Amino acid sequence: MAKGKGINLNLPSVDELFSTQEERDEAKRESVRNIPIAEITDFPNHPFKVKTDENMLDMVESVKEHGVLVPALVREKPEGGYEMVAGHRRKMASELAEKKEMPCIVRNLTDDEAILIMVDSNLQREKILPSEKAFAYKMKLEAMNRQAGRPSKNNLTPVVSDCNGMRTNEVLAKQVGESRETIRRFIRLTELIPSILDLVDDSKIAMRPAVELSYLPKDQQEILLDTMQAEDCTPSHAQAIKLRKFSEEGRLNEDVVLSILAEEKGNQKEQFRMPKERINKYFSPGTPAKQMEDTIIKALEMYRKPERNKHQERDR
Repeated sequence: MAKGKGINLNLPSVDELFSTQEERDEAKRESVRNIPIAEITDFPNHPFKVKTDENMLDMVESVKEHGVLVPALVREKPEGGYEMVAGHRRKMASELAEKKEMPCIVRNLTDDEAILIMVDSNLQREKILPSEKAFAYKMKLEAMNRQAGRPSKNNLTPVVSDCNGMRTNEVLAKQVGESRETIRRFIRLTELIPSILDLVDDSKIAMRPAVELSYLPKDQQEILLDTMQAEDCTPSHAQAIKLRKFSEEGRLNEDVVLSILAEEKGNQKEQFRMPKERINKYFSPGTPAKQMEDTIIKALEMYRKPERNKHQERDR
């Protein structure tokens, strides 16, 4: 044997000897890598808004000083590059901090697995807008339905899952701590045009009227939006129900929308209030408010009666 020549026996390493193939594959998938931010694209139809608000500016300062402490989660794209699954805010903070790379865990995920992780990781946030919940719940329920065996991508009809025979909407409701009806209402919001959905996010339209408006066709929602902007008003729940009813009957047009929005709302009626302590001494303790109101009206009528009688005598 010639000196200086070693024999390559291609022996396995110690790690390979004492680990399974599955564990070695998992180690590769879970490795943390510093990935160029330019190679990471956002998750398709990501329902959660990433804003440059005060919290984001605080995160930017933290990234400048300490870097990204918690790695983001990405998956490789077939055409090359990476797709963000969890960590969109960290990515924006890194970009604003002028970082070229960020630490990421690279994991092999199916589309539905990625959707479930993306939604669940963002639902942990303290403040979530109605529109964010709406699209997140819709995406997650669709993914759960597909995993349970329903092939149609856009079918939101709940199906029985593998979780103790519960339907997918029941599983989702339990996971997020909402009722099934609340889940249904949030998902209905995805049928609103963006400008009306923004009014829901801004608390200018409440949930219940928003759900009713979601049943209007898009062109009628546009008419409603124009009327709301022109009249500087938004519909109450009762008005929204009426708008939906006229729409389903094929009778909703610009004039009808204007007529309905012009109706006086219950909370717009002028009311007179008086401090209760000013009138308590005239009533027995525990007298119901309605009884007190009726008594005051009768007293005012008696007070006005002599004056009315005088006017009647003059007119004779």
